[in-house]
Amino acid sequence: MSVAKHFSRKYLREEVLPTPFCPGCFNGVVMNAMFKAMEELGIEDLRNFVFVSGIGCSSWIPNPLIRADSLHTLHGRAVAVATGVKLANPRLNVVVIGGDGDLVAIGGNHLLHAARRNMDLLVVMVNNMVYAMTRGQLAPTTPLGFRTATTPYGNFEPPINVAKLLINTNANYVARWCVSNFHKLKQSFKEALSEVSKGFRFIEVVAPCITYVVRYEGKTPGQKIKELREACVEVKSISEIDDVERRGKIAVGVFKKELKPGYVELYESYASRAREASQK
Repeated sequence: MSVAKHFSRKYLREEVLPTPFCPGCFNGVVMNAMFKAMEELGIEDLRNFVFVSGIGCSSWIPNPLIRADSLHTLHGRAVAVATGVKLANPRLNVVVIGGDGDLVAIGGNHLLHAARRNMDLLVVMVNNMVYAMTRGQLAPTTPLGFRTATTPYGNFEPPINVAKLLINTNANYVARWCVSNFHKLKQSFKEALSEVSKGFRFIEVVAPCITYVVRYEGKTPGQKIKELREACVEVKSISEIDDVERRGKIAVGVFKKELKPGYVELYESYASRAREASQK
């Protein structure tokens, strides 16, 4: 039984299958890991979920593919819209799925401040390393030396290490996995979607674009997965990240895991104090 068929009754809209993604696209791996996590958590339907996305290839995962309420927003504004959804109805599980260009370049300000506030959202960044939907231009996460549509002789701009940046915010949960780390990625989804999870949770998934990264390298999706198995090195503490990256590898793992009160809880406490003060 195919993955799409297995999950279609619960989580996928069968009328839009097959997916619009390029053959071999790693977005399917991300969907599979998330759906397996939901199934293992006993989530039978998504009526209490809202998925929010911006513009980009991975933003097509929630809308139109996932069988749930979703908002397909302006480029870079997914986190801001998701914040409004969560504050309007705190009982909802609000999940943002977007790409590196959408969440970091256009929407970087929203991402940082949602993490600073420890806003009760799960943000999944599918890092395909380029602006894939618009034909592979340089993105803020493109590794040094990568050939793109706008840097045909190799990228010379230092990339943003998004997960490392968010470690130093007030976020409760920060993780990074490659698509080759499927079981660890699934486990991160389970942690971030569990009933006790709260606050800002961020999962980066390194998933190089098949068309504008992998093909440019002259490789197949299978070859890229094998390469990522060697390149992605799990660290046990954040102090190891720099050492791994100095060796030209990709540091992966759960970099931060806390249970501080999320923004919704803090806001409700503040509103309660304000009401008490107004009655005196």
